[in-house]
Amino acid sequence: MYAIIAAGGRQYRVSQGDVILVDKISKEDGATVSFDVLLLGGDGDIKVGNPTVEGAKVEGKILSQVKGKKIVIGKYKSKKNYDRKTGHRQPYTKVEITAVQA
Repeated sequence: MYAIIAAGGRQYRVSQGDVILVDKISKEDGATVSFDVLLLGGDGDIKVGNPTVEGAKVEGKILSQVKGKKIVIGKYKSKKNYDRKTGHRQPYTKVEITAVQA
């Protein structure tokens, strides 16, 4: 059984045992989180929510808070002696999906 969930403005296809990276959730490691189910599928049967599937829930456990790859931003203007370089690392939360309930 799999589910399509919404987390942090994005949608993820998950099933039990998957480990996903979602936008940062401000909870401690080991805490449980639940997600709304937009679509539920498995065994040839698909349930589509409007906007969510009634009674369906996906539970997960927070494993850790991590950062993504560094993105380097460079600015340059010719003949003006202007050259700037900065970076950014997006914070993510690593979540293990523990249950998909229909």
